Amino acid sequence: MKKLVTLLALAAVALASHAADYPTKPISIIVPFTAGGPTDRVARDLAEAMRKQLGGVSVVVDNVAGAGSSIGSAKAARATPDGYVLLLNHIGMATMPVLVRNLPFKVESDFEYLGLVNEVPMTLVTKPSLPANNYKELSAWLVQNKGKVNLGNAGVGSASHLCGLLFQNAVQIDMTTVPYKGTAPAMTDLIGGQIDLMCDQTTNTTSQIEAKKVKALAVTTAKRLTTPSLKDLPTLQESGLKDFEVTIWHGLYAPKGTPADVLAKLNTALKAALKDPDFIKKQEGLGAVVVTDKRMEPAEHKKFVLAEIAKWSPIIKAANVYAD
Repeated sequence: MKKLVTLLALAAVALASHAADYPTKPISIIVPFTAGGPTDRVARDLAEAMRKQLGGVSVVVDNVAGAGSSIGSAKAARATPDGYVLLLNHIGMATMPVLVRNLPFKVESDFEYLGLVNEVPMTLVTKPSLPANNYKELSAWLVQNKGKVNLGNAGVGSASHLCGLLFQNAVQIDMTTVPYKGTAPAMTDLIGGQIDLMCDQTTNTTSQIEAKKVKALAVTTAKRLTTPSLKDLPTLQESGLKDFEVTIWHGLYAPKGTPADVLAKLNTALKAALKDPDFIKKQEGLGAVVVTDKRMEPAEHKKFVLAEIAKWSPIIKAANVYAD
């Protein structure tokens, strides 16, 4: 018994020492999507910004894609809770509980919430030849072509899929959903006219809008955007689609049980990174808005995610779609 108490005491001392010295080796940020996508780009920008705040220790990105972001998220949840494996995920944290059957972890209780990172606006875009130049004209076209409309997305659980579900729910018109294996092939077919419309992140649509390869009708934010090439686009709300608002956000997480001192250091580093001018400039270049409000704090971050789960669950259940 005495020996056990001694071992436990030594373990506690070692853990405290670990927290005090943290970090002493490279930190890995798991991104549950393929390399090159919007979330991967956010993660790599954040990794560099946090590296500066963590004594210059390497912060590397580990892409673990699949099943609506649940495979990479599960890997993060199972990781040793020592602060050396983190997770950067988007709105998938709020949709996985319904979208993925037999989810091997609980979003609400198997992670430590570190803070929200950014929010990315969405744009409603159509093929160039679609005879509508605003939402009112699109609405009429959708009614006239009921049963023949093809709505593209980058795959089940993707940002474009979720925005498309919310759009269909709002307009109360069923469309044929066409899932692709990523944004690139979906955008190629939209440009070519094989699909009619898509709702996707500004990180994916802005360059195509600027090149006039697709037709942009509206943005999904509550207010108009300030991005030069998008500032004249009306919001869907002002166009007549009442209470329609959706952004794709990203948050940072650690495995449950990560020492409090380590979590505090990570949260401090995250908040400093979000004020880094280089990081802000890179995010603005992606059309993203860096979070500056209380959602940078762990408790508020978690409160926000729980509210998002409540928002998306009935929409996904009604659509009867799954990522597995």
